[in-house]
Amino acid sequence: MYANQSNIRMKLLVKLILRLSRILPSSSLRIWMLRKVGVKIGKNCRLFKADWGTEPYLIALGDHVAVSNNVRFLTHDGAVWVFRPEYPNLDIFGSIKVGNNVCLGFNVLLLPNTEIGDNSIVAAGAVVKGKIPPNSVVMGNPAKVVISIDVQKRLMLMSRFKFDSKGMTYKQKKKMLSGFFWPKNSQG
Repeated sequence: MYANQSNIRMKLLVKLILRLSRILPSSSLRIWMLRKVGVKIGKNCRLFKADWGTEPYLIALGDHVAVSNNVRFLTHDGAVWVFRPEYPNLDIFGSIKVGNNVCLGFNVLLLPNTEIGDNSIVAAGAVVKGKIPPNSVVMGNPAKVVISIDVQKRLMLMSRFKFDSKGMTYKQKKKMLSGFFWPKNSQG
């Protein structure tokens, strides 16, 4: 009986920590809490409000990883529900490994048994399953490699929409961007 109560308390504590991690304003506090429930997190990571699933200890992030808002880490396969009448104890789990220097865009879904290679970008809304090679940019559902990271870098550096805005105040940045996107002599 006591072992069962202890297990229930632990599950509730983990749920509480995972929920708190979604509302905390500080990435460093979020990282500290997620490490406490078993997420392996490398150095210099930037974590926004993500869903770390029910088995956070099956998730590993390398160094210099950015996890955008609404990224979901799914470490189990809920479709086993269909087979529960015949196999009442069936569960299927899988780990999720994210390499070094990776950016996971807004609303990405990472499915069980997924591995993202180093130096990769996963575009917003992508649904990822399986192994993504290093130096890749992936997008779509299912996620596919669309270009190499080197081509993406060249495209970003050539973009007419790139700006040096780091270190600017809100007012400075607003003035610069408003002047570019809404010039005074434009109509509309």
